[in-house]
Amino acid sequence: MKTYSLKQKDIKKKWYLINAEGLVLGRLASKISMLLRGKHKTTFTPHLDCGDNVVVINAQKVRLTGSKERKKVYFKHTGYPGGLKEQKFSDLIKGKNSTSVVRKAVERMMSSNALSKKQLSNLKIFNSDKHNLEAQKPENIDFASYNRKNSVTR
Repeated sequence: MKTYSLKQKDIKKKWYLINAEGLVLGRLASKISMLLRGKHKTTFTPHLDCGDNVVVINAQKVRLTGSKERKKVYFKHTGYPGGLKEQKFSDLIKGKNSTSVVRKAVERMMSSNALSKKQLSNLKIFNSDKHNLEAQKPENIDFASYNRKNSVTR
């Protein structure tokens, strides 16, 4: 039996819609990275972008477990001496750049190479429940129903 290798012309991409309201960030990022990579498909080929497109809505309402919502800190460096900047999760999620929390979590779940950068371009994140991608007819994924640990109820 020969090993099947997917060709670029045989790739069929689907669109998925995930409502992130009340979902745990790490579990959500893990699922999104799997969809972007294409590892859920039987025709997965590691050197091709065979993953699907993912639309995430209500990214501002994503949750962390335990006391991480108060304690988690994101760091970045400006490149200058003494340029280490920090921002708490609670401040970042309430600000205008709150989609970066979900994007950064998914980015850190994937390997850092040129292919994963291309696959990350298939991720669209929106703060509210409105998005401009209805024409693609995304298939809704009810991620919270997969496991009781996927959502935080408060």
